Amino acid sequence: MGLDFNADEIFEIAEQIERNGAKYYREAADRVSNDEDKNFLLELAKMEDEHEVIFADMRKNLSEIEKEEVTFDPENEAAQYLKALADTRVFYHKSMDLASMEGILKGAIATEKDSIAFYLGMKDMVTSSHGKDRITAIIKEEMKHIQLLSNKLLSSAK
Repeated sequence: MGLDFNADEIFEIAEQIERNGAKYYREAADRVSNDEDKNFLLELAKMEDEHEVIFADMRKNLSEIEKEEVTFDPENEAAQYLKALADTRVFYHKSMDLASMEGILKGAIATEKDSIAFYLGMKDMVTSSHGKDRITAIIKEEMKHIQLLSNKLLSSAK
């Protein structure tokens, strides 16, 4: 039997992913010497902070049915599973190259794609009445990050 999740659980993990992203961008900013690159990365960290607040607000405004437990889980294993996924698959340091701006951007793009894949998978586990449409909103936010990162990568390659 598979695990099902509600929107509340997904937003909790989205908040964790955004915290992980902000930390990654701040660490990357500490490693670059170019002020323009540093400011770009710090701006991305700020966006991640803002997304965390957006997701927390969205989570606060969920209906009771969107917060309703969909699987009997007295040990809270589903939430622990999701947190482990967020911490080890999205913005986890893996083998990211923080030595160059190109490496930082490529690693960030790959990680943003991982987060989208994560949310797409989670979206299939959330019923419409438990907040499926709200997961789509998260995906759209992450897609905006890929566009920003890709534009920066292309402009820095010129």
